[in-house]
Amino acid sequence: MSLARKDTDAGLRALVASTNIKPEQKVPQVLSKLQDILNRISVQDDRELGAFKKSLFSHGILQYCAGDALKLNYAKVEGGYATATQLAEILSSCCVGVDMGGDTEAFHRRLLPSVTDSLLSLASRLMNRALAGNGQPEMFRFFKKVMGSVCWLLKAHGHLAAQVLQSDHYERMLMSEEERVGTVCVSLWHQLLTANSELVAGLGKGPLSVILDDVVYRMAHTSNPVVGGAAIRTLLLVARQQESALQLIIHRFKGLEGMIGREWRGRGFDEEVDQLIKLLHREVSKPADHTEVKYRVFVVVRVCVCLTLSLCYQTWPEECVRAACVIQAAWRSYQTRRRVKSLPRAVRSLQRSFRERRRRRAQQAQAVCWEEELRLQLCVRRQRARREFHQKQLQLLQLLPPGQVQQYLGEVERQAAIQIQRVWRGHRERRNFQLRRNAHTQHRAAVVLQRTVLRFLKRRRAEKAPPSLSPWIGPRGLTDSRRAELKREVEEHIALHPSSVVSLEGSRELHAQTQALLLQHLQGREAELREHTHTHALLAQINTDLELLLNAPSLSVATVTDCDVFRSRSAPVAARARQSHNALLQSGRLPWWKMLGDGDITCPESESAHKDHRLEAEFNSLYLGGS
Repeated sequence: MSLARKDTDAGLRALVASTNIKPEQKVPQVLSKLQDILNRISVQDDRELGAFKKSLFSHGILQYCAGDALKLNYAKVEGGYATATQLAEILSSCCVGVDMGGDTEAFHRRLLPSVTDSLLSLASRLMNRALAGNGQPEMFRFFKKVMGSVCWLLKAHGHLAAQVLQSDHYERMLMSEEERVGTVCVSLWHQLLTANSELVAGLGKGPLSVILDDVVYRMAHTSNPVVGGAAIRTLLLVARQQESALQLIIHRFKGLEGMIGREWRGRGFDEEVDQLIKLLHREVSKPADHTEVKYRVFVVVRVCVCLTLSLCYQTWPEECVRAACVIQAAWRSYQTRRRVKSLPRAVRSLQRSFRERRRRRAQQAQAVCWEEELRLQLCVRRQRARREFHQKQLQLLQLLPPGQVQQYLGEVERQAAIQIQRVWRGHRERRNFQLRRNAHTQHRAAVVLQRTVLRFLKRRRAEKAPPSLSPWIGPRGLTDSRRAELKREVEEHIALHPSSVVSLEGSRELHAQTQALLLQHLQGREAELREHTHTHALLAQINTDLELLLNAPSLSVATVTDCDVFRSRSAPVAARARQSHNALLQSGRLPWWKMLGDGDITCPESESAHKDHRLEAEFNSLYLGGS
């Protein structure tokens, strides 16, 4: 481990162990240091990254992030819930791909369950804020990122899936009727089952039933193709991975095949739908029926006989006609005997077809009954889960302090009112949309017609307009070879045609004078810039003084603080201001005949000299802006 890494780790450990910093201020600093170290180590060897993750666990930094950091109220933390989301992503990534050596039991038995519970708690809080009436749109995006961190953790540690299914926080997500939350939950299990094919065998019947109930319920109560596609792919993965899971789906959800085939065909994933229906519906195909073929052969033979008889009546003699009549009578008697003999078989065929038709009707009725029973079972399970959830909430309510009961009940009532309003508004909008469909169709048709007419008129005007001249194409840029060629031509021309006005020595002297003038201008430019800056500073000072004088309060309401604004830190300025003030006060006490002159009013020099030292000690000076 490098020396810089050791110093950084020591600083991070000291920051985590510090008690002088508030927790709300400590979390952003810890997150910043972790991101900085991971960004630097991620470009190095994987062994270095694994060693760093192990050191985070051994020094308690991961325990701090999972225990104290993620349980804070991030409304008071810098960065808000974006900081919590980044910390959750870093925490889940640091728990994956770590070789703990001798601390395997402590890592798997203590840290990982704590990390899972903290991530689910944070996801539950983000879901509640996203579903609130005044929730911010980015809260649901943070919720998806945190659930992605949970998925990343479960892909590496599949034994945590049972803890997730038994968590109260995940149970709140299952109780939510929001379609976006359902999409995230179904996608979570689809990704896990895709990445880990042995997860179904390790879950057991109880946890697997919880997953299947939620997936089938989401699929049966939504029309969103994203949710339906993820649900069907999840069921297909479960059915393929284990035969017992397929039997569980068949016996637990009767009528699922008909619902999938009727509601989810033509949504973009027909191949998965057909594969799932084929797994659920295992029947041997029936043999082909040859009755129709035999009937057609019989019709062809009879037509040939009729054509032969018609030819006999037209061309053959009387004996042949009589022989043909005998043959026809024999053929008809044969047909009659054959029909009488095959009558029991026809009756059996009729009975068989009737029974087959009745069996198909019974199967259809049973499929409809199973589908209704499936919906009823899902609703019953949903209500049972809600009742258990409410019982847990009541138990939690009993544990609350008496002062927080009314606040909790008010929050629950507000959430229920918001949910009822959301469902009613959706129903009302769907009903109004059916009424507005014709007007909407007419509006779209009018827009299409207008666009077509406008394009047609534009095309006609373009055909009637006179042809426009081609735009002038300017010269292209010079290449290096062309530039060198032009330079050589210019030098040859100057050599063949020297100037008669200025000689070569005169041109060089003029160039030297120009360079000298340019150097003199550049050297004097700095002094001009300093003078320009000083002028702007004086103008700013004068403007500041004018603004202070205009906004100054009257003497009747002025305070010591207001007077300090107009004092200066320069002693000579303060002394001169004091002299002027004293002279003005003395002029007010002079007789009137001494006020007739136009001269300036000054105080005696002796008094001024006597008070200079005292004024310098008493006053801090008048304030001048910029001093």
